[in-house]
Amino acid sequence: MAQASAQQQGRRERDPNHKVRVEPTAKWIRGVLGGKTIVDTKRALILFETSHTPVYYFHKDDVRMDLMKPTDKTTNCPYKGDASYWTVTVGDNPSEDALWSYSDPYPDAPDIKAYVAFYWNKVDHWFEEEEEVYVHARDPYKRVDTMLSSRHVQVVINDETVADTHTATLLFETGLPIRYYIPKTDIRMDLLTPTDRLTRCPYKGASNYYSVTAGDEEAENIAWYYTYPIPESAKVAGLVAFFNERVDIYVDNELMERPKTKWSAVNSIPFPLLNVFTD
Repeated sequence: MAQASAQQQGRRERDPNHKVRVEPTAKWIRGVLGGKTIVDTKRALILFETSHTPVYYFHKDDVRMDLMKPTDKTTNCPYKGDASYWTVTVGDNPSEDALWSYSDPYPDAPDIKAYVAFYWNKVDHWFEEEEEVYVHARDPYKRVDTMLSSRHVQVVINDETVADTHTATLLFETGLPIRYYIPKTDIRMDLLTPTDRLTRCPYKGASNYYSVTAGDEEAENIAWYYTYPIPESAKVAGLVAFFNERVDIYVDNELMERPKTKWSAVNSIPFPLLNVFTD
């Protein structure tokens, strides 16, 4: 109890609106590193935390802890406590500080002391049942709906109409602006140049990008498309979307307000680049 009190006294200032909670998932989760399964469980917890993507926590009994070596790294979370880290080594390739645990979480934090969590990008492959999942654990409360629409959608960049369609597919994703996916036949493809950017979304799959030259200016990586989206988002396969944040979009002749998101900046990345991941 005294230790908990000391922890409490050492906490950084906390936002009273910041929430942390966990719930069990019935999914079969596996993590593979260097061809070896290092996590295999049907009793994972999903930790939800304000302003963070969901994180799986695994009971230590379901993790190859014999492959883990404690490191000197520690961090403090004002909502969960002090975290300790391990490096996992398979063969000759260590994955440094790949997992962490709160062995003595704060009394008002979820009881996760018997669990560990991994940096998603420090494990080669993650599977939910037999489906590989990229970037981060999927949020069971996040929904992606795709609907064919007859609305008149126009995309204007630097005063030049780049796309004009009555057959857009609208993608509604929890917490994000509407995305308008447009057939290439309704786009001035002569203005689009493929780039080498490639990113992944855990809900839609791997996407490629176009830059657009309009009004004698190039807008880099301003449009994207999914050639082979995951089945749940199959309706957008081969269609092209433009960043609402950086172009003018007219819907039924009404100019839509540009949303303010983390992708509003020039050269922003809508989802982590392959081999580059965020928390």
